[in-house]
Amino acid sequence: MSILQKADILRGLEQLDQKAKEANVVVDISVYGGAALILAFDLERATRNVDVVVKGDLPLVRKFTAEIAEKNDWPESWLNDGIKGFIVSNEAMRLFSDSAGEKGGVRIYTPSAKYLFAMKCMAMRLEEGAHDLSDIAFLADAAGIKDANAALDIVASFYPSARIPAKVTFGVQEIMERKAGKK
Repeated sequence: MSILQKADILRGLEQLDQKAKEANVVVDISVYGGAALILAFDLERATRNVDVVVKGDLPLVRKFTAEIAEKNDWPESWLNDGIKGFIVSNEAMRLFSDSAGEKGGVRIYTPSAKYLFAMKCMAMRLEEGAHDLSDIAFLADAAGIKDANAALDIVASFYPSARIPAKVTFGVQEIMERKAGKK
């Protein structure tokens, strides 16, 4: 399994942009998860894949993704659309890069710090090797979140309260208490 650094992610997205231009199609890509932290928040780390939602010709994008994977010796899943279950209708996205023009290309969006914070909370993985707890603490700082109540209010602003598992509530409370103890 390849590990993708920021330069790798940017190279893959640039190659995708070039292929979209050659095909004269516009592709909108929303980047989430670890790749969004790397791109939009300059977090220095690596990721196994780039979690995305694609708006455009998905079969064509999958074809391009496979070609890019082969060229770079990456797994075909380097660009992964499995994040769809965490997307909400009131998502808060920002334009990261727009090279699309009349000849096609790619527009890349990344979530706001608050939206990515809420997503990371909902996806909270506790197993060894998962970065979710440290990512949540990082995003709390990036979004200016000071305490557990404010943190849970942000999660509830994106996800219905009935959909927020108890592990998220307790996990967020613990993370915010640890952060408060470090100051």
